[in-house]
Amino acid sequence: MIEHYSFGSLTFKGQNYTKDLIILRTQEEEKIFSSWWRKEGHKLHVEDLADIWDKGIKFLIVGMGANGLMQVTPEVKEKAKELGIILEAYPTAQATQRFNELYSKGVALAGAFHLTC
Repeated sequence: MIEHYSFGSLTFKGQNYTKDLIILRTQEEEKIFSSWWRKEGHKLHVEDLADIWDKGIKFLIVGMGANGLMQVTPEVKEKAKELGIILEAYPTAQATQRFNELYSKGVALAGAFHLTC
């Protein structure tokens, strides 16, 4: 579970992260992609999520930053739809809450969190 989020900082299972990250949880694995960066800092592209598309997740929760400045491109929305992944994007504080709701239910999901802006 995500224990804490504030501008530039996220704590997951006791470990603090100060750079953008992806948290992946499936039936087979749980993995953190720390220091995650995107092709364009404030736009999310399909290739930015290459590590999670083929993992069999049911949900992709995107934290768009403290003020919601990161944009999810139409191509990402289309890719998620093609794969049957439910994509939800929120300002990061709200995204961490939604991630925790799904995580606590044992759902296969990924959370891609922009920690600043």
